[in-house]
Amino acid sequence: MNLTSISRWISLILRHRPEAAGITLDEHGWADTDALIRGIQKTKDPGFSGELLDEIVRTDEKNRYSYNEDHTKIRANQGHSIPVDVELERADPPEILWHGTGEKYSDSIEKNGLIPKSRLYVHLSKDMETAEAVGKRHGNPVIYQVDSGRMAREGYAFFRSVNGVWLTEAVPAKYLRRNFP
Repeated sequence: MNLTSISRWISLILRHRPEAAGITLDEHGWADTDALIRGIQKTKDPGFSGELLDEIVRTDEKNRYSYNEDHTKIRANQGHSIPVDVELERADPPEILWHGTGEKYSDSIEKNGLIPKSRLYVHLSKDMETAEAVGKRHGNPVIYQVDSGRMAREGYAFFRSVNGVWLTEAVPAKYLRRNFP
């Protein structure tokens, strides 16, 4: 099995369904590293090892995962659909953030704003290029400029994940402007 496939499986386990690998997450989203490795060995790849897990964590382009200091625990940095507190610190966002999505979602977004759906937070990008790359994963991309500075001044909380993704609970439509890549 290739590393991309295993990385996707790890993302599913650590963000949405730990029980799929027979593991549990603590209240902060941490899983026992050895238990995760054993779970992957049982469910996907009998030859999976700690070295392969290290390689996935080290080479992941989006820096999705973090170890604790002694590498005995691992967690996803954000994107959870299960209730965990990944200990995000509130942060002042830049004046403008970006959100990329597929064209098929634009009518709903322009009416209802950005909502987290099955996730705990709406994910926002620091630049339009990243938002466009995210949008392309959902078909024909649509990019929204988010007036995050104004939102923050009006009381909305923002958090910055360790991998640079900005998170907020929702973005009302009045703070969005559609851009065209």
